[in-house]
Amino acid sequence: MFYGLLGAVIGGRFGYMIFYNSGQLLQDPLSIFYFWQGGMSFHGGLLGVLFSCFLLSKQWGFKFFEVMDFIAPYVPIGLGSVRIGNFLNSELLGRPTEVPWGVIFPSDPLGLVRHASQLYQAVGEGIVLLLFMLWYSKKPRPNMAVSSMFLIGYGVVRCFTEAFREPDAHIGLDLFGLLSRGQVLSIPMIAIGLVLLFYSYRNMVKKDETIS
Repeated sequence: MFYGLLGAVIGGRFGYMIFYNSGQLLQDPLSIFYFWQGGMSFHGGLLGVLFSCFLLSKQWGFKFFEVMDFIAPYVPIGLGSVRIGNFLNSELLGRPTEVPWGVIFPSDPLGLVRHASQLYQAVGEGIVLLLFMLWYSKKPRPNMAVSSMFLIGYGVVRCFTEAFREPDAHIGLDLFGLLSRGQVLSIPMIAIGLVLLFYSYRNMVKKDETIS
């Protein structure tokens, strides 16, 4: 657990600087170590956790995806908690809206009514994804399938909920103004998850055919 959290923190910071703040990183490479300035990236944190679990699986004698399949169903608990923290701290504001449940955040200099996108993501990444992962992990499935489904599930939820979130001011939208940076980073997660899921079930079918 400790090494997983360490990997998440280090990877989250490195990912934020590389994916979201590369300009500052180029000007001051040491800023990647300025943890006190804030700035974390889920996608970077995920890479950090994957690296930590890879090292631990080698040390403990487990297969890498056995460790990941065990951890994956419970990751949404942390994700939901972080999003609630973002809401309480008035971070990562939503886009302006006229819906009756819109929120005026004290940190917003414009004082606009905005989507509570942090809570949308807390529900999607936390509650919905948690329930789905717990349900799926109880089903008969091959090795690597749970990890693959997490990549797909998180990527889909993130792409959807990002539509309600204000893009980072210093980045804006990517791909001709169509997608946020979070959506751009989540699409490869979905693609990788689909490939791994297909591969895991194909191997299961081959094993069943061999046994029969």
